[in-house]
Formats: sequence, C-alpha cells, structure tokens
Amino acid sequence: MSIRRIIPWPHACLRQAAAPVAGITDEIRALWQDMVETMDAMPGVGLAAPQIGVALQVAVVDASELRNRRILLANPEIIDASAVLREHEEASPNLPGVSAKLSRPRGVTVRFLGEDGEITQRDFVGLEATSVQHQIDHLNGRMFFDNLSKTRRDMLIRRARKRNP
Repeated sequence: MSIRRIIPWPHACLRQAAAPVAGITDEIRALWQDMVETMDAMPGVGLAAPQIGVALQVAVVDASELRNRRILLANPEIIDASAVLREHEEASPNLPGVSAKLSRPRGVTVRFLGEDGEITQRDFVGLEATSVQHQIDHLNGRMFFDNLSKTRRDMLIRRARKRNP
C-alpha cells in the first residue's frame, strides 16, 4: 500500500470517462487500499481513480468524523436522487487552492460493485451523498467546477492558475 500522486488539472485523464471494471480482483483491492491511504493523506472525504491517473471506475469515500466508514465503490451509478438539494463547498486536490459552493441532491441511491464483488445498492445522505456524486463526476470526466456557470467556472480557473502557475 502506498500514497499515490495526485495528478494536476488539466491532465487528460481528468477529462475522460473511466473504463468500467470487469470484476473485483486483487489489483482492484490493492488500488482501493492505495486510494484510501491517499485520501487520508489529503484533506478530503473521497477520491476517484482518475485523480491519481488511473482511468478505471473505482472510488473511495469516507465522510465520517472518525474516518472509519470506508466505502469502496466500483462502477458506481446513481439510480435515484432526492429532489431536495444540499449546498456544500467543494474542491479537488487536482486543482488546489480553489473551491466553490455547489448544490447537489441531498440524498442519492447508488448501485455499485462492492469489495465482495457483488452488486450493491445503497442510499447515501448528506456529505456522503455529496462526496459520492463528486466522485462519480470524476469517473465521468467531470470536475466539480463543470457544475458552475461559465462565468463562475472561468473565474475559478483563472484564480487557480494564479495560485498554481
């Protein structure tokens, strides 16, 4: 297990849809463990494989206060979303130093392959729901700022470039 390098935006891997995994293998389990270590080493409650340059539909989330409720997901897809929205400040280690307040569904139902290799369906609420949606965006080649208006997105990217030349 090791902490992986976070790739900087605008790396091409961050703009491509990741490939689905065929099944849960030892390689996927090792990737999940590296991703958990990497997530724990940074400020954040989730990480998607494309953020470390791996173009696979694999993500980890842990929004618990004690960081002891790891959620390991492969091929996640949202199958239902709450009509009630929740605002939360979002950011990405791929574009450090900038963030934006986004509104996303307060709750989502997600179908995914779990660590046992079985298809699982689970409801997520609050910060877990926000993080799962954020990671699924990454798996689909989207960054959090893609959910902003063009004007706000352009301002955020300009500010990020000034901070990270």
